Amino acid sequence: MNIQAVEVVRDQNPIRRGVGCRLCGTRLRHTLVDLGMSPPCENFLRADQLDQVELYYPLNVLVCDTCYLVQLKEYMSPETIFSEYAYFSSFSTSWVAHAKAYCEAITKRLGLGSDSLAVELASNDGYLLQHFLPLGVPVLGVEPAANVASAALEKGVPTRVDFFGVRLALQMVAEGLRADLIIGNNVLAQVPDLNDFVAGMKVLLKPEGVITIEFPHIERLMAENQFDTIYHEHFSYFSLLTIDLMATRHGLRLIDVEELPTHGGSLRIYLANEESSWPVNDRVQLLLDREKRHGLTDMGTYASFGDKAQRAKRDLLAFLISAKNEGKKICGYGAPGKGNTLLNYCAIGPDFLDFTVDRNPYKHGRFTPGMHIPIKPIEAIDHAKPDYVLILPWNLKDEIIKQMHHIASWGAKFVVPIPFVTVIDPSELPR
Repeated sequence: MNIQAVEVVRDQNPIRRGVGCRLCGTRLRHTLVDLGMSPPCENFLRADQLDQVELYYPLNVLVCDTCYLVQLKEYMSPETIFSEYAYFSSFSTSWVAHAKAYCEAITKRLGLGSDSLAVELASNDGYLLQHFLPLGVPVLGVEPAANVASAALEKGVPTRVDFFGVRLALQMVAEGLRADLIIGNNVLAQVPDLNDFVAGMKVLLKPEGVITIEFPHIERLMAENQFDTIYHEHFSYFSLLTIDLMATRHGLRLIDVEELPTHGGSLRIYLANEESSWPVNDRVQLLLDREKRHGLTDMGTYASFGDKAQRAKRDLLAFLISAKNEGKKICGYGAPGKGNTLLNYCAIGPDFLDFTVDRNPYKHGRFTPGMHIPIKPIEAIDHAKPDYVLILPWNLKDEIIKQMHHIASWGAKFVVPIPFVTVIDPSELPR
């Protein structure tokens, strides 16, 4: 086949043209939810950028009726999103503790030692791999964002700045690197070319090695109305049914699954080579069966989700309008990606939130994308003494309420927007 013919075939590929499922290629015909137009959720603006044009892209979420992958089209390339990144995992105390517990447990479970290699894909600032170092387990991080990777290197975590896929996996194997453990926490959703990514893991994995991947569970996302976890850097959303089909497609086996409370309800799945000796835990079939019972193979289940998102929008706006009409002062806590989806979908700007705060100094002095809410250090809440604090990273609400319990001293209350508006009075909670 000549070069021109190859290009014709590539242009006709439904995955490449954005009309087919990025995992199996089936033409996409079903919608989960349409959240309208929104700017990229991590594009925090400087003051001098507020008077410039901002790019907006659709947040129209589709569902494949063959492999059940929930997905956005690739409106933005990973290079655009991740080459410089505003999210540093270490700023969440509870997330770092979660990572530490995982490292200790998986080291024991797999019998990792000084002759092993643990590789984390999208290793961020070394928040996880740092915990293997005192355990004597050699590590390597792969992180595309150079600004974030530099923070990992400062922690003594070896990190390669690159995007992962078959190309890099083959290069690493040629250098004599093979992984006993491959870790992917909240990265699978951020990969537009799923098949290349998973095929790369297969290349890098030792014959008896194990892959663990964590991701928000689409079952929980729909059941608990977590529509704000949808944004452009999340290309895909997974059920265990989809993961099972994906693993089989790439010569891997799903050998175990754990349900986690992180990010509003996640799965940690364990994959091994198809020909490996690893047994399959009974939990796998139990969860596959439960997903079927809950309708995750029925397109009607997905179609009903949009109504819940619209109700939550009306719910939140009704609360904010009532509070502002009563003269209440409201600010936000956090500037996460999910918060920017919520703010833009609900059209909540500085007319509702005076400002928001964040622990990440990178965001201080900047403004949220689209709605242009100013982002300040945490201490700004103590100075302003608002009546309400809207918790945008609601998945960390317990950590935040504990950290900010003292707002009860001036009578302030927390507001949690998901699944629907809940007001929490910290004076009624134990310290």
